[in-house]
Amino acid sequence: MNQLFSDVAYLCSQSVTSNYSTSFSLAVKMLSPKIQKPIHAIYGFVRFADEIVDTFHETDQELLLNEFERDLNNAIERKISLNPILHSFQEVYHQYNIDREMVDAFLHSMRLDLHQKNYNSMQDYNEYIYGSADVVGLMCLKVFVNGDQATYNDLKDEAMRLGSAFQKVNFLRDLKQDSDELNRIYFPHLQGSGLNIETKKQIIEEIEEDFRIAYQGIKKLPIEAKFGVYTAFIYYQKLLHKLQKTNAEEIKTKRIRINNPTKIKLLLSSYVNYKLDLI
Repeated sequence: MNQLFSDVAYLCSQSVTSNYSTSFSLAVKMLSPKIQKPIHAIYGFVRFADEIVDTFHETDQELLLNEFERDLNNAIERKISLNPILHSFQEVYHQYNIDREMVDAFLHSMRLDLHQKNYNSMQDYNEYIYGSADVVGLMCLKVFVNGDQATYNDLKDEAMRLGSAFQKVNFLRDLKQDSDELNRIYFPHLQGSGLNIETKKQIIEEIEEDFRIAYQGIKKLPIEAKFGVYTAFIYYQKLLHKLQKTNAEEIKTKRIRINNPTKIKLLLSSYVNYKLDLI
C-alpha cells in the first residue's frame, strides 16, 4: 500500500476531528502519539455518518447513508478506498480487529435518526445509545489495548459506560437544537412532562452513575491512553456540573458551553492529577 496515500488519509481524518470538535481534538492530543492516528480515523468515520443524518436536510439523507455504507463495505473488503475517511478507518478496522457488530450497531443508530424522533421506552433509548456511543467507546478501547483481549474484556463495561455518559451529556446540552431543528427527543424521561426539576434530576443522576463506573476503568487504562481519556472525562464532567447548576428552562432555550479559558484550566488540573498519580 502506498504509504503517502495512507498518511494523507489520516491527515484528512485529523482535520475532521480538529474542525468539528476542538474539545475532543484537544483530548486526542493528550494520547500517546502512536495511537492518535487511529483515534482520529474512528472519529472521522463516525462524524461523517452523523453529519449525514444531522445536517444534510436538503438532500436525500437515506440515499447518502446507503452510499456511505456501501463504500464502507467496499473499503473493508478491498482494504482500500479513495474516500480518505473510509480508507483510514478500514486500516484501523483491520489492524485492531474491530468487530463488525460494532460498526453495524453504529450504522443502525444512525438510521434510527432518519426516522425515529422520540424514544418513549428505556429499551429503545438504551439501544440507540449503545449504537451511537457505546460501540464507539469500544472501538477506541480496541486501539487503547492494542490487541490485549484480556485487558479489553476487563475494561469493556466501563468503556461503554463512558460512551453512554458522553452521549447523554450531549443530549442534555443539545436539547434545544435537537428539539427545535431536528424534532428529536432522546430522553424517555421527558415524555409527558418535559424537562423540569425532577426529570433533570433523574437524567443527571443517571449520567453521574455512568461516570462513576467509567472512572474505575480509566484508572486501569494503558499509560498510552489514560491521560487523554481522563482529559475528556474531566471536560464532560465539568459540562455536566454546569448543566446541573443551570435551571431547566434555560437548558431548553440555550446551548450550555465551556469557554476556552476554563478548558485550559481543566487541562492543567488534569495534568497535575495525572502526574501526581491521583487518577
